[in-house]
Amino acid sequence: MFTVIKQEGRARRGVFTCAHGTVQTPVFMNVGTQGVIKGAVSAHDLKDIGCQVELSNTYHLHLRPGDQVVRAMGGLHKFMDWDGPILTDSGGFQVFSLAGLRKIREEGVTFASHIDGRKIFMGPEESMQIQSNLGSDIAMAFDECVENPAAYEYAKASCERTLRWLARCKAEHDRLNALPDTVNPRQMLFGINQGATYPDLRVWHMQETAKIDCDGYAIGGLAVGEPTQVMYDVIDAVEPHMPKDKPRYLMGVGTPSNIIEAVHRGVDFFDCVMPARNARHGKLYTWEGAINIKNEKYKLDERPIDPTCDCPACQHFSRAYLRHLFAAGEMLAMRLAVLHNLHFYNTLMARIREHLDNGSFEDFRAEYSAKLEQKL
Repeated sequence: MFTVIKQEGRARRGVFTCAHGTVQTPVFMNVGTQGVIKGAVSAHDLKDIGCQVELSNTYHLHLRPGDQVVRAMGGLHKFMDWDGPILTDSGGFQVFSLAGLRKIREEGVTFASHIDGRKIFMGPEESMQIQSNLGSDIAMAFDECVENPAAYEYAKASCERTLRWLARCKAEHDRLNALPDTVNPRQMLFGINQGATYPDLRVWHMQETAKIDCDGYAIGGLAVGEPTQVMYDVIDAVEPHMPKDKPRYLMGVGTPSNIIEAVHRGVDFFDCVMPARNARHGKLYTWEGAINIKNEKYKLDERPIDPTCDCPACQHFSRAYLRHLFAAGEMLAMRLAVLHNLHFYNTLMARIREHLDNGSFEDFRAEYSAKLEQKL
């Protein structure tokens, strides 16, 4: 399922195999919240820009069109016409983001739909059932993502509850995979480490979580407002206690520099809405740093976004043209920008893997970790 084929320090070069293919790690998962990348990007486009894993959102697909609809259509792979691996999150982060509309108790969470306000209940069993209906390759355990900073006692109680929820997720996941009509009987389950920014809670929770046999383990509840160095400190604290033979996933992270630094600390899987969201607002990544394509200085710029890039936008169009599309409010602006940024992220991961293969990752980190944080 997962093999570490090479290491450089704590950085790992691996191969992950699931029902819908083999993934080279470290990997960035492209976020298609509702079964599509925002910005008019289809599953077919993802193939062209080097995407290995697509990530969709349990909460949103449960609300619309409904996980039963997706199941009736043959599962999410068939529904969106994507034949590669899919990870679905558990809905826990969306429950976190709906802080004013939710009530958490031991059984699960009751919250109001952001679409029409109707009351919805989701607990570990419901999350597993929804993800089973979607037929993803990786299902995430149902957890609570607490706000940073969080009171120690609340974070501790939340960790303990998330651990109990994981045991329930595991039991229900095993039951669903054994059913004769399960969409994807080879679906995997990843557990999630929580504990806010408290190293002792993080370590304890990871040690206890690792006792429950999951197919992979994630670090959740970061990149939600804490300083970047605090995030790195948490990863440093947790990583030694994560199983060495299972994939490690840092949820919702992050900038190109965050990814390089987290790979350095032993992380294998990443996802973040940032590249597509920033693209839709004109912030584009290059190997010299980020640019805001809406700036006046690009009005007559004949160059592509990045002269070294071979994405669909850079192959055919100038910065001046893309700036014009944004100024005119044309949908093509978002599509080209999103394609570029996702291509950049997938290329970033390919270059990281290449340097790990060659034993030169630390040289790559030294050159690009700070450079890619620059705004040009």
